[in-house]
Amino acid sequence: MKILVTVKEVAEVEDEFDIDGLDIDSRYLDYDLNEWDDYAIEAAVQISESADDVEVVTATIGPERSEETIRMALAKGADRALRVWDDDLEAAEYLDVNTKADLLAAVVEEEDPDLVLTGVQSADDSYGGTGVALAERIGFEWAAVVNNLDLDADAGVASVRRELEGGVEELTDVELPAVLTIQTGINEPRYASLRGIRQAQRKPLDVQSLGDLGLDASALETPIERTSMYEPESESDATIWEGSAEDTAGELAAFLREKGVVEG
Repeated sequence: MKILVTVKEVAEVEDEFDIDGLDIDSRYLDYDLNEWDDYAIEAAVQISESADDVEVVTATIGPERSEETIRMALAKGADRALRVWDDDLEAAEYLDVNTKADLLAAVVEEEDPDLVLTGVQSADDSYGGTGVALAERIGFEWAAVVNNLDLDADAGVASVRRELEGGVEELTDVELPAVLTIQTGINEPRYASLRGIRQAQRKPLDVQSLGDLGLDASALETPIERTSMYEPESESDATIWEGSAEDTAGELAAFLREKGVVEG
């Protein structure tokens, strides 16, 4: 059995930052593994530890810088990794959900996995649509926002619990091959051990271009473009009282009565 986990390196922004053109100035960015993808990796590794002959492969779309992030997935138990990147991707201004789904669909065609796990969303774009869009591209069954997973590999069925709107949860069976988008809290992602980090350096990490996947630059065409980047203005309506508690208690009480929070 093969499990493909899509992972993403996301940027974490400092509290204070500057904007450079259509992006946040790179001086104010740190990079890390997407939180939701960390739970997806853990789910895949747990399956591999509980069953025989399970291979866990991670795939990402990202520059050479992202290899450090991918190595963390390998250190946590993934068997090998695949990174998709080339000059055309480097030059692309924006990769939307549909574009990413097309690229990952080409990876799925090459890898032929039985199960694909993705995070529900990424911490930067927060679209929450790539996993479902990927399932549509490759014709797999899917379940989104999965917070409990019980896989019967022999029967080819994943019994899942998924979150719906309004606090409702759904229990359903999904036949493999399938795409599941994994919610935070489904498990407790492990820390990468020192031994795992060392082993990760020896595990295969393959880099493929669009051409390797049977694609060309036309796969990156998108009707979506970023036109501006700005920090939204925040409006503060705070009332501050200075002085001791005894001095300000009466003023606070009068303010709350005025706002209708408490009765006079």
